[in-house]
Amino acid sequence: MVGSFETRVWTVPNAITVARLALLVPVCLLVLQGAEGSWWPPVLLALWASTDWIDGVLARALGQTSRLGEILDPIADRVGIVGVTLSLAIVGVVDWWVLAAIAATDVATVALAGPAARDGGIRVSWLGKWRTAVLLTAVVVLVLGETVWPAATIGGLVLLLVGTGLHVLAGVDYIRKARGGAGAGRDRAGEARRGADGGRVDAAPADAAGATDAEGAR
Repeated sequence: MVGSFETRVWTVPNAITVARLALLVPVCLLVLQGAEGSWWPPVLLALWASTDWIDGVLARALGQTSRLGEILDPIADRVGIVGVTLSLAIVGVVDWWVLAAIAATDVATVALAGPAARDGGIRVSWLGKWRTAVLLTAVVVLVLGETVWPAATIGGLVLLLVGTGLHVLAGVDYIRKARGGAGAGRDRAGEARRGADGGRVDAAPADAAGATDAEGAR
């Protein structure tokens, strides 16, 4: 648990996040096997979804925030949502195009905004948080409908469609921010080179550092 934010690995929140990933295996297997009448899949999945909030609370309460945790937490969300949605698509509850939209958005976001997120250039937005909350709720309700409460399926599908729309919008927003940040970074580098060549700069280094820190704080 000892170490700085950047190097810290073995923390309670990170252990919970890893356990979240492991918890997905029995849930997906139970859905694929057709656990009709069993409360285990929805209960385990609800536990998985709730720990998305618990690990963040513990990280702040225990002073164990870490760069690894920031990376692992959204990965656990994405893997879980795609994995459960895939299982539901295989058994015929969810249309394949929904899974394709979610997965394609994830791939595009990782490819185009991943480097900026890894370097701390962009942070999780409120749109992204709402997207995740809606999608997590949707898969729990859908599994509940597939196992013990069939009437819940319609509500789960509506939530899934809303969550998928928010997911695409959040992905576009992250990509836009990442591209804008890259352009601003190139502009600042160009200004620095011109300042060095011409013997002057248009902004004090402290001002530029302050702007970067403020951007990262968001």
